[in-house]
Amino acid sequence: MGLWSWRVLLAALAGILFFSQHCRASQYVGNYTFMQNASSAANISYYDYIIIGGGTAGCPLAATLSQNYSVLVLERGGSPYGNPNISNLAAFGAALSDTSATSPAQRFISEDGVINSRARVLGGGTCLNAGFYTRASPNYVRDAGWDGKAVNESYEWVEKVVAFEPQMKQWQTAVREGLLEIGVLPNNGFTFDHSYGTKVGGTIFDNDGHRHTAADLLQYANPNGITVLLHSTVYRIMFRIKDGSKPRAHGVIFRDESGHKHKAYLNHGSKNEIIVSAGALGSPQLLMLSGIGPAQHLKDHNISIVFDQPLVGQGMSDNPMNAIFVPSPLPVEVSLIQVVGITTNGTYIEAASGENFAGSSSRDYGMFSPKIGQLSKVPPKQRTPEAMRKAIELMNNLEQVAFRGGFILEKIMGPISTGHLQLQNRDPNENPSVIFNYFKHPRDLERCIEGIGFIEKVIESKAFSPFKYENMPVSLLMNLTASSPVNLLPRHTNSSVSAEQFCRDTVMTIWHYHGGCQVGRVVDRDYKVLGVESLRVVDGSTFNFCPGTNPQATVMMLGRYVGVKILKERLGAAPAETM
Repeated sequence: MGLWSWRVLLAALAGILFFSQHCRASQYVGNYTFMQNASSAANISYYDYIIIGGGTAGCPLAATLSQNYSVLVLERGGSPYGNPNISNLAAFGAALSDTSATSPAQRFISEDGVINSRARVLGGGTCLNAGFYTRASPNYVRDAGWDGKAVNESYEWVEKVVAFEPQMKQWQTAVREGLLEIGVLPNNGFTFDHSYGTKVGGTIFDNDGHRHTAADLLQYANPNGITVLLHSTVYRIMFRIKDGSKPRAHGVIFRDESGHKHKAYLNHGSKNEIIVSAGALGSPQLLMLSGIGPAQHLKDHNISIVFDQPLVGQGMSDNPMNAIFVPSPLPVEVSLIQVVGITTNGTYIEAASGENFAGSSSRDYGMFSPKIGQLSKVPPKQRTPEAMRKAIELMNNLEQVAFRGGFILEKIMGPISTGHLQLQNRDPNENPSVIFNYFKHPRDLERCIEGIGFIEKVIESKAFSPFKYENMPVSLLMNLTASSPVNLLPRHTNSSVSAEQFCRDTVMTIWHYHGGCQVGRVVDRDYKVLGVESLRVVDGSTFNFCPGTNPQATVMMLGRYVGVKILKERLGAAPAETM
């Protein structure tokens, strides 16, 4: 490699490292007659079930319950249909980079300093993510107390609509073969199942590059039994409180896109319920706004206490992600997560790749782009708006060679480290305050270090060698990946950055945060909120640990699973499938 080439490559790598996507695009337009803007709703309405949040869990839950009961879905965002930034793989990251008030992705920054996003669209996080689809492990299912047969049937119900086998090409194949070469065995081939070894997982992108989301599961709904209101923000759950009995949820107050207030009530009947599926941030936030949470915290915000529940908002976790960029001497395909190595030490190894296409809008929207908040070039607390602006400016001025290659990343199981969530104000449109305490537990840091070791071995493997420059050791790649975009030089100039320091300095989110309304703490194993009646929480906020290598399949499954369980309890039989 010549001196000039080295200078170009090093200068490029010292800037912002990200990859882009480019593939065939198609567009699907939803035609749900039951979907409308909230401004068209009556001032007062009545339903058997009111579901707050039409996201990853809310859509399958609503579709299931609508088979036999009247269901209202209140979704604070808009429709994903007709939005190419959601529908097309080639535009991955465009929605995440949109920081406007109408964006389907609402950005938030944890107190740790890591930039993150929460969904604000029908279909939830399935409209924004990198598409990887994989089930939870049998051990996870057992520990959750779920019925294994019903779980499998619920996964299959989801997979008929949204899950596909990805098209494997050279770079992802090299990562897979590298994992097998270094001993991440056995080779499990293509499978949705979670088990030790190396596998090719599913994807919610079809072969035409079209994204299929949880909103597509509304195809199963009974159109005469469901109403979906878009741009409807719930401000409070209403309770009936009688002496000697538990408070009973009986209605909600929500506002439409014009700010007008509406009320929706449960029909009479002791088994009708309000179900909160607003996500790991939204669900604990809404419980607090409705008077269920730590008493003193609620008093500080002048919120009337319905039930003193100090564990609402506790147990917040986000799986830390760390990645190493590997520049390639050969062109590589554009790919999101397809291959995963599931190690026995609780570390997951995954990969994504992309080549810059000059003039393509996808240049700006990689999975590791600062435009979507994924800035690993400075430690979390230094990821200021000014640092982000400089990083984006530098990225836009990089040579094309900087975008040829891919990232190999590690994510730890669990994690063990937890934080908490609190209200900042009483506005449900604004983000609560949340801290995840990345690597607070020493075992999480140990797993990250071990994960970096696995990445190093894959990069140095014979199978991966065609996609690595021979004279670029992993220590150099780590140092460059962690270097500052301000001075274009590595921070750790005297020696290679340690794996421990690398983990702390380059930590990013993989958008798998969970907790806040955990089973056994805030809800029981039927997802009923402890201390009150007629109220459940069904979404990722109930998880104590992240399921599998990616939670979206399990969150969609959970919506279906709980819906079927409710219908069986009320009807004595499972619902019939409709398409």
